[in-house]
Amino acid sequence: MRAAVISDVHGNLAALEAVLASIDERTPDELWCLGDLVGYGARPNECCTTVRRRSTTCLAGNHDLAVRGTIDLMEFSGDAGIAARWTRDVLAPESLAYLNTLEPSGTAHGVELFHGSAYDPVWEYVLTAEAVAITLALTESQVVLVGHSHVALHVSTTGAGGLAPDGTNLELGDARHLLNPGSVGQPRDGDPRAAWLELDLDAKTASFHRVSYDVERTQGEIRAAGLPEVLAERLAYGQ
Repeated sequence: MRAAVISDVHGNLAALEAVLASIDERTPDELWCLGDLVGYGARPNECCTTVRRRSTTCLAGNHDLAVRGTIDLMEFSGDAGIAARWTRDVLAPESLAYLNTLEPSGTAHGVELFHGSAYDPVWEYVLTAEAVAITLALTESQVVLVGHSHVALHVSTTGAGGLAPDGTNLELGDARHLLNPGSVGQPRDGDPRAAWLELDLDAKTASFHRVSYDVERTQGEIRAAGLPEVLAERLAYGQ
């Protein structure tokens, strides 16, 4: 069973379309999304519709939960809060209905999935050795998938791991692994290209991919919507 794994789309339709085109070239069996379809970007409805149609498994991220009202918008400050309020105002009823069906954790084919972490599926960033150890201690599956940090990474119980740049290919073997596919819509690991993860459960392999997309298109959409300028600028740098 081969799965394409995406996360943190954040209303960036151009990036999502580019990633899906790359995924289609490899014809996986399923598409899994680890949450945050909305927030920051200016095309939340189109992203919700596309992921709803294409994914077999999808989680809710903290931005999704805030926009649908599960999390108080007061939890979001600054540019994130501005974008969340804007998104709530423009979200179509069918997009809201879809977000309301999603949860921040789940399973697919024996793989445990979290938007944040096993300890806190909504808010915790898994970026430290301690956070990795806690999530692995709280889970049982050989492969555990997390999103939220917008950083592509892999960590193994063998001690190997770290950032997972484009072209990183892993032989999973019998060790346990925590993997983050990185972000489709707002990468923060220094590579502005959209990220996704290819996971083959039968062959026990994982491959990290980056895809170029029309950044200027997304920047123009953010500016036209009147969203904070920094949300457009950061896309060019992957920060």
